Amino acid sequence: MRRLLDTAFKPQLVLLLAAGLLLTIVLRENRFLAFVSGITMISIMWAAGMNLLTGFTGLVSLAYAGIAGVSAYIMVGLVMRFGWSFWLAMPLAAVSAAAVGVLLGLPSLRLKGFYFALSSLVIQTVLSLGFVYFVNLTNGDTGISQIPPPDIPFTTATLRGASFDVLLTIAAWLSLVAVWAIVQSPFGRRLIAIREDEVLAEAIGINVVRNKMLVFFVGSLFAGVGGALYATYVGFASPRSFDLLSSLSIWLMVTFGGRGTLMGPVVGALILAPVPFMLQQYDTLKDVIYGALIIAVIVLMPGGIYGALTRGAQSWPALRRSLASRSEGLPEEFPKELPQ
Repeated sequence: MRRLLDTAFKPQLVLLLAAGLLLTIVLRENRFLAFVSGITMISIMWAAGMNLLTGFTGLVSLAYAGIAGVSAYIMVGLVMRFGWSFWLAMPLAAVSAAAVGVLLGLPSLRLKGFYFALSSLVIQTVLSLGFVYFVNLTNGDTGISQIPPPDIPFTTATLRGASFDVLLTIAAWLSLVAVWAIVQSPFGRRLIAIREDEVLAEAIGINVVRNKMLVFFVGSLFAGVGGALYATYVGFASPRSFDLLSSLSIWLMVTFGGRGTLMGPVVGALILAPVPFMLQQYDTLKDVIYGALIIAVIVLMPGGIYGALTRGAQSWPALRRSLASRSEGLPEEFPKELPQ
């Protein structure tokens, strides 16, 4: 609990929460920009979960959006067909989706690297086909529309507008707190050991398959909660909302911002999530600009934008010392004060 509280009050996370809430207040009159902001907050949640898998464990899951879709459709079915409250349907849907993801991915957890990514691609394809052909449950390609917003407990009112945006901001913040608390725990250190060298991790007594299964379940929970929130926020769910391109977009946000860091996925989501909305009038240029941004960052900054900024900040003091010593005509390694 103390570690969780320490994480929650990290300066970066406190500033992020304050900025998100302030943005919600500023944009409350402009519903288009507020909607883009809400989708960005959901993307931050998804990117945080993907970062736990990709950045800290080394698992590239291309089935991430499919798992989010399973949660979304389960939540919609419970709310619209059986009259459940969103607050009861969402956790059940998220846990069920995570369990489905683990069961489908269990045979591939012994794989690593490219082979794990390839097997997750197969799982995503299976889930996407299921969304299309199980028409009685998903309404096929037509999708499900008029999904009601969450109810406010113990009242007849519903969450709409700015109040829903505040909920998404807090959910994104809590996802980052949870990821960082996990990374700082013994479980998180085992995940990092697996990322660095699976063979060595196994040799020192870490059960690689069991820890992979646990982190896959936890990461899928992030996907499930985000999928349920996405469906009720947009009011519509279709197979295209949770296809392979969506999984790739989430993975690119993590890579673009800086995988294996706390704030990297946030930076990636803040930059990439709004792009499709802001450039929707320029269909021919949208994909070109989107792709050019990604290629430029991956080639020029392999550690992502946040990683490059962090390295630049760390090297700045040494650069200043070097420039100061040269301006004084002293060699860089020459001590300014001789020891007494």
